[in-house]
Amino acid sequence: MSAAPLRVAITGASGRMGRMLIEAVLAAPDCVLSAALDRPGSPALGQDVGLLLGQQTGVHISDDVRAGLSRSDVLIDFTRPEGTLQHLALCAELGVKAVVGTTGFTPEEKSEITRLAQRTAIVMAPNMSVGVNVVLKLLETAARALNEGYDIEVIEAHHRHKVDAPSGTALQMGEVVAQALGRDLKQCGVFAREGVTGERDPSSIGFATIRGGSIIGDHTVMFASMEERIEITHKSSSRATYAQGSLRAARFLASQSSGLFDMSDVLGTR
Repeated sequence: MSAAPLRVAITGASGRMGRMLIEAVLAAPDCVLSAALDRPGSPALGQDVGLLLGQQTGVHISDDVRAGLSRSDVLIDFTRPEGTLQHLALCAELGVKAVVGTTGFTPEEKSEITRLAQRTAIVMAPNMSVGVNVVLKLLETAARALNEGYDIEVIEAHHRHKVDAPSGTALQMGEVVAQALGRDLKQCGVFAREGVTGERDPSSIGFATIRGGSIIGDHTVMFASMEERIEITHKSSSRATYAQGSLRAARFLASQSSGLFDMSDVLGTR
């Protein structure tokens, strides 16, 4: 007997990422779309979610999160920190697992997610792309090899609508590099430069943020010495990569009862 399909709920159903996630779930033979959720007052409420994709699904967009989660195995959430925290509290209460791609959490909010993960299983990563997570492993190797004589800069670019900076992915890249070098990113990270800044501190990790147009997500980590420059870059051409990575995370959670995981756990690259 084949296993029952994974019942997946999606938040932010009418947004760009929400539509991509819904399309991926509808196309996955081992998943079923159990709920399409959106914010109260959204003009999409009540619509068949398939209208966004040119098809009929029988699943209507709703703002009743509790009802949607009650018929779901896992929630995929790429919304805003305040909304995600409310959703995760309900997940913990109802025994629903969660994949979180939301970024911009404060340290206190991250601590709350860790507490909620004691009651349900959560995969949280600032970037669900399989390619980005492979790049993180490459950065770890590069940082250990290029540990002397190289200045390190992280450059990221996103669309005009992104509300947090630097991106969660850029920060994670910085964290990976800092950890490989035995540094604390909170102490060595430089997030703004203006005016007469003096010479660059060789132990620092710099960040540059670009916002404009419809850029989905570009990230580059530069290791620059006096003789050479090594750049490790990832560029997203479609949000589909985030959706497919999210489904891999959802499938991973099927065998987990509780705990906080990231994409290294999902991909087995830890």
